[in-house]
Amino acid sequence: MKLHKVRVLLCLPIIGCLNTDFGRVRPTLRSDDIHRWMGPAVTERYGEAESAFPLTDEERTLRDLAYPLIEPPYDRQRWYSVLNEYGLSGMFLQTWWYYDQAAYTAEMFAVPARSTETYYARLIRDIRNDNVRIGPFARVARVVSDMDARRDKALRYVSNLGNREHGNAVARMTENALIARWVHQSLMERTYAYNFALEKLVVIAPSPQAAEVERQLNLMRANIAEAALVPRGSMGPWLPKAAASAAPPVSK
Repeated sequence: MKLHKVRVLLCLPIIGCLNTDFGRVRPTLRSDDIHRWMGPAVTERYGEAESAFPLTDEERTLRDLAYPLIEPPYDRQRWYSVLNEYGLSGMFLQTWWYYDQAAYTAEMFAVPARSTETYYARLIRDIRNDNVRIGPFARVARVVSDMDARRDKALRYVSNLGNREHGNAVARMTENALIARWVHQSLMERTYAYNFALEKLVVIAPSPQAAEVERQLNLMRANIAEAALVPRGSMGPWLPKAAASAAPPVSK
């Protein structure tokens, strides 16, 4: 049995004890670096080196804020979502790498509802939740980007820097940039999925709530553009100069 499955089984008896108020996990069950796995996951995905440097506070926060913007919104209602968010399950689903425009709609309609207005309410709620999260992530991403710019300059001036330290620094800058790109791509894919769901809903069950969905979706698009997590007009990662020159191009 794989390790992540063992962790989940061990956690099952205490799931009912995890939540306190509003679905939050008790602070005693939280630990540092619970989303550190995101760095190795994304660097492996794009064939980049993994950094052995410890995470700074800002880099740790970047990963914590990135997680709910990467996990598919329909997965957040499942029993293991709390375990995932707090790093207790050790689970990462490989299906998250592959975008399926219709998946959100299929999952939404798979849950029976007495009124079709429930589907509109869920769609509005999920888009609003993403809108609330984009700003905080973007602010931390800018702080980390500024830190990496200073790190990039230091690499050119610090003397007696070993190859290992240089390689780990470059790998960490690449890792941070790829996480920002990952979030940007996930957010863009969500706008397509939410729009797909809205188009289905207005055909199946027209409602005045469609206007609010459209308003929230337009706000989300504006928030993504303002966040500027990747260079405008580019789908590639926003890499610092040292990382861009030392790392092979992303091709996968």
